Amino acid sequence: MTSSKDVFIGTDSGATTSKTGGVWADGSMVSMKLLQSATNAQQGTAAVLKGWVQGVSGFLAENQLSWGQVRGVGLAIPGPYLRYGVLGRAANLPASFDGWNFHEDYRRALEQAAGRAIPLVAGNDGKFGGVAEAKLVRAGKKSSVLLLAPGSGLGCAYIDTNGLPLDGDTLSGMEAAHMPAPLHLLGMTKPFLCGCGRTWGCIETYTTLSGLPYLLEEFLKRHPGHELARSPLVSKEKAMSLRGLAQKDDPLAVEIFDFQARALGLHAASLCLALDPGFVVVGGGLMDHESTTPKFRERYINILREAAMPFLWPVQRGTIRFAASELGELSQAIGAALVALYTSNTP
Repeated sequence: MTSSKDVFIGTDSGATTSKTGGVWADGSMVSMKLLQSATNAQQGTAAVLKGWVQGVSGFLAENQLSWGQVRGVGLAIPGPYLRYGVLGRAANLPASFDGWNFHEDYRRALEQAAGRAIPLVAGNDGKFGGVAEAKLVRAGKKSSVLLLAPGSGLGCAYIDTNGLPLDGDTLSGMEAAHMPAPLHLLGMTKPFLCGCGRTWGCIETYTTLSGLPYLLEEFLKRHPGHELARSPLVSKEKAMSLRGLAQKDDPLAVEIFDFQARALGLHAASLCLALDPGFVVVGGGLMDHESTTPKFRERYINILREAAMPFLWPVQRGTIRFAASELGELSQAIGAALVALYTSNTP
């Protein structure tokens, strides 16, 4: 049994920055402010563990809470995983982290800090972020949620009616970023090489920052007089400038992001046919309120929705709701805390 004073903590461990948040036993957030610190991955796993525990201690102190009130902890951490709680070879972490049983080590560190065993759950950061976004968009309704979050890559999550993410038998469920894009519908004649190594045209390369250099090269053919055609910047730097240009209604940049929205809309339609969610939530940097304008976000969502609609079943067209994410950087830490809460109530 939990009480109203019990808290569930979420640790969001990125490659460079870790964040800590928490929720009460009723699922409401303890604070809208996360405690942030360096992950210190370059110093090894012991330094990372120390930072995670210090993050929990600091968050508790900031909010006048104690270890005695902590009933569970969730850890959101990028994969890939060899198995549950064991890290695989991650491109943005030292090679020595390959095979690290982070779940067991963090569980022991929490037990030492609290003076008792604390239940710990761990999972993909994108999926846990979807848990928090799902709780917000459902507003108490019993409905499933599909999250698509384009950023440097494409985060994907499916959250069931119980609020938990789809993992699959090998923890590879909803790795939907690497499904092939419908190139014929996008007017593309050849697939782009994805960072994952696949050459069949992963949807990630058509919807995220990772593929912007490819798209810029293609679309500059239609805008030969554009300033970026003459720019001395390297292709990645040119791509990084596009979001700012789109805010200024630059025709090239707007056309590229319209293309990405349409591509993600077609992908959303494919996933909706398979999963039949009640909501499609779009997150990532393009929905960041501090980086994009309301006009840009509204245009992106509308194009995405319009691209998806013709391919949905008629009954879905009137029921599936499309919305922009709202939690931003809060989502993954809060989602991890919510998974700890939800699983604590599982018999």
